[in-house]
Amino acid sequence: MSPSQESVFPEYETDTSQTSKLIRKFKETPFVPIGMAGFVAVVGYGLYRLKHRGNMKMSLHLIHMRVAAQGFVVGALTCGVLYSMYQDYVKKPKE
Repeated sequence: MSPSQESVFPEYETDTSQTSKLIRKFKETPFVPIGMAGFVAVVGYGLYRLKHRGNMKMSLHLIHMRVAAQGFVVGALTCGVLYSMYQDYVKKPKE
């Protein structure tokens, strides 16, 4: 790219570190990282409870943990979509 040309996406080219990209992404869509953190929390709790599951079968325990993790992620994404719709259609001033 020659110095006389202007960059098309200057804000994306200046953020080169992973931390700054993650912070920017968190500001743009806050519910995606929340969903990812919830997924990790449910999986961590499931692994912790795996040792103390009693007489429950392993496959049933894994199915319950998978459903809980997927439910958390789908719920967070749904909240994110509702939040973005609120930002675009309700909070945005009428033009």
